[in-house]
Amino acid sequence: MQLPLGIYEHYKGNCYEVLGVGRHSETHEEMVVYRALYGSHDIWIRPLSLFVDTVSWEGRTLPRFKRV
Repeated sequence: MQLPLGIYEHYKGNCYEVLGVGRHSETHEEMVVYRALYGSHDIWIRPLSLFVDTVSWEGRTLPRFKRV
């Protein structure tokens, strides 16, 4: 799956920059590498399947991240 690089907003409001998509060295699962655009600008890694998934929050179904 292709995931465009760029800025994404988390469903709780914080923004992140997607730096790329790589693969887990053991399982070959696709992983998203992204950086927080707030605070200490931590770098995070999350399975692609979870990054593009939806969540239930405050009675609504929302994308976990949406491109802005």
